[in-house]
Amino acid sequence: MKSDANNLPSDLPSAYFVINALTLKNQELQQQLDWFKRQLFGEKSEKTIHDAGAMEQLWLGGAAPPPQSEAAGTTIKEHVRKRCGKEALIDDCGESGLRFDSTVPVEEISCPPAEIAGLSPSEYEVIDTKISERLCQRSQYFVKRYLRPVVKLKSNNELVTAPAAEAVFERSYADVTLLAGILVDKFQYHLPLFRQHQRMTQCGVKIARANLTSWTHRTAALLAPIYNAVLASALTSKVLAMDETPIKAGQESKGKLHRGYMWVLYGDKHEVAFLYSDSRAMRAIEQHVKQFCGTLITDGYTVYDKLSAKYENIEHALCWAHTRREFFEAFKYEPERCRKALDCIGKLYQVEAEIREQKLDDSKKQQHRALNALRVVDEFFEWLTRELKDNALLPSNKFQSAASYALKRVKDLSLRPKRTDRHQSLRARD
Repeated sequence: MKSDANNLPSDLPSAYFVINALTLKNQELQQQLDWFKRQLFGEKSEKTIHDAGAMEQLWLGGAAPPPQSEAAGTTIKEHVRKRCGKEALIDDCGESGLRFDSTVPVEEISCPPAEIAGLSPSEYEVIDTKISERLCQRSQYFVKRYLRPVVKLKSNNELVTAPAAEAVFERSYADVTLLAGILVDKFQYHLPLFRQHQRMTQCGVKIARANLTSWTHRTAALLAPIYNAVLASALTSKVLAMDETPIKAGQESKGKLHRGYMWVLYGDKHEVAFLYSDSRAMRAIEQHVKQFCGTLITDGYTVYDKLSAKYENIEHALCWAHTRREFFEAFKYEPERCRKALDCIGKLYQVEAEIREQKLDDSKKQQHRALNALRVVDEFFEWLTRELKDNALLPSNKFQSAASYALKRVKDLSLRPKRTDRHQSLRARD
């Protein structure tokens, strides 16, 4: 580096640009690092807090809370570890093949045959008792034991007994409460079958793990008509929300799971249907969504644009929550501009809250949005256009990217229905 008479470097402009470029690169990397930290450790809520001072409040009242004393120690009751595997002792094994130990509660139910109703004990003789069992689940696992006495009628020496209790699956000791509990634990609370099997074992129930897999498949098959009815109802909605999310399902290769997709549909009668596919391509949902006639609300994935262009009965609209998220994530770097954008979008949410509070019907909803929301939308996009035009923001600027995201979707983010009349005629024709 050369120096002039004033001992200043001669290539100062080039050094300035290098420092500026490094600064921008550092900001970009810092933004990426903040995003990753937020995904791992940060809050997922996108709620904005206007009063920052309230967050510094540690307690209510004038005086600080008294210091807490150290927790008193507790004595843990000693126990003897149970023996596992083949060495475990089975205290009870019913005729149905269900194995369980003495720690499992048993609820006995007497089922006398209908033929002895009204007869005195001297008119019949109990010569045996048939036992059938069902494994049930409420707050804990328990066994229903049905006692069905075999009775010999002295009048004609006929042997009678009550029929066995009805079961969901033939020759199965799985009660309906158990089957429902397995599905709820697996699909609602994400408890894998092998963990449910471990829990059963620890509760004293000894069954093969393959039984849980078989029961899950067979029970899901029984629910297929209900699922088809929910999906059909969702597709008759006037407004249908849809999104797709990746999910690991099945083995693609050794040590690697296949990446599938769960397409979620949410109807205007609060129906929720899940469509699984091994692909994110349009073919995965086209056969179902092409039946839909109305407004499809999505995050802007190109597949939905293609569906809207291919089928005139589908009007594509975009979700404002995804647009808002862009400004929410840019708030740390452009707080003033992003605050104004979030407040403007918040006015649209307030309009929807007023509609819910007033319980307006469809026609009045449209009137209320036309009077209160359209003006907000127009002002929002006009303001974004001016901001990008009047301020030379770099492409790496987070507000720049958020504003560009919104301006590219002006048509589908607007609240002006383009084909309402055509939708009504198509519904009438169908």
